[in-house]
Amino acid sequence: MDAQLEQRSPAPAVVHPPARRRHSGILRYPLVRQLIRFTGVGIVCTITSLALYAFLRPWIGAQPANAAALVLTSLMNTALNRRLTFKITERKRMKRDHLNGLIVILVALLLTGGSLGILHWLNPDATVADELWTTTLSGLVATAVRFTLLRHWIFRRARHR
Repeated sequence: MDAQLEQRSPAPAVVHPPARRRHSGILRYPLVRQLIRFTGVGIVCTITSLALYAFLRPWIGAQPANAAALVLTSLMNTALNRRLTFKITERKRMKRDHLNGLIVILVALLLTGGSLGILHWLNPDATVADELWTTTLSGLVATAVRFTLLRHWIFRRARHR
């Protein structure tokens, strides 16, 4: 009787992992795909940060406006890079990722704040446009540092996605 029950029970379902998309050309390299996605996230975050800076600067001054804009956009930046650039969707380690993202933003703040300090030292009468150019250019350097830290430190578990 046991032999008959064993014969009638259905075979276990075979679960196949989702098919991986194959990329060709230069897109076959994960680094290239990540840089493209990182650039898109960076454009959105830079526009948001510059808008916040331009909005806050008349009321609170250059350095506090720069700091506020960077801190306010840091959570958005980390969340977007986590999901879009590095394809991390699970909630596991999300708090730690965001805390580490704040450390990365502090590096950016040092670079952009330092560049503003140098601008004001060289030209005490710098305009808001001068400040925006200065923070944008130093932000490009900060972006390269940010990508490197995100890829090799915070999101290293997803480096090859």
